[in-house]
Amino acid sequence: MRLEIKDIHVHYGKIEAIKGISVVVNEGEIVTLIGANGAGKTTTLKTISGLRPISSGSIFFDGKDISKMAAHDRVRLGISQAPEGRGIFSGMTVLENLEMGKYHLKMKKSEIATDLERIYNLFPRLKERATQAGGTLSGGEQQMLAIGRALMARPKVLLLDEPSMGLAPQMIANIFRIITEINKQGVTILLVEQNAQQALSRAHRAYVLETGSITKEAKASDLLNDPHVKAAYLGTGANEIF
Repeated sequence: MRLEIKDIHVHYGKIEAIKGISVVVNEGEIVTLIGANGAGKTTTLKTISGLRPISSGSIFFDGKDISKMAAHDRVRLGISQAPEGRGIFSGMTVLENLEMGKYHLKMKKSEIATDLERIYNLFPRLKERATQAGGTLSGGEQQMLAIGRALMARPKVLLLDEPSMGLAPQMIANIFRIITEINKQGVTILLVEQNAQQALSRAHRAYVLETGSITKEAKASDLLNDPHVKAAYLGTGANEIF
């Protein structure tokens, strides 16, 4: 399994948001995209998911060109996303939100039960709140729910968009520990994250995205010591490693 983005360009009207980037995510990896607000990180994930059309270039998944494939077909193929801002259904229960993750998949009740148990093992708090409305959860719990819903689709590649946004330091540490555990269970991950310290500490490889272009690509551990990356993205305090 390999996700490969080849020289894609993406526009919002006349504005070019993505300027010919190429990214490779190999099976079993955690790959992270880091960059400032407006760099094009979220647009990249939306394009991979099929929510934004590409102007030119190609996206390949497991050797298949999916550049023009509908978003729901990409989910069936094995690409699932936990979006920026979580995007949960606030009026639905935790269980109903999780069940929406397999909406387009034909699964037996026994398979759904198995997947729910896996999610509850990763996120015990979701099991405790299974009948509670999603909108009443804390920010951290909503993030768990967003990731859990994405995992219900049985992805080969999980796209995570700013999973630490708006969370307290202790919850950030917990979310990143869970991301590492999900990867150990066999899920490949493409992570977009402003908390560069945490992202680079967990990832295998990384790309730096600046104003729609890739400016650096390296092992994540190497970028942790890169002077430019340190100066631009690795501040102290909020980015402390836990």
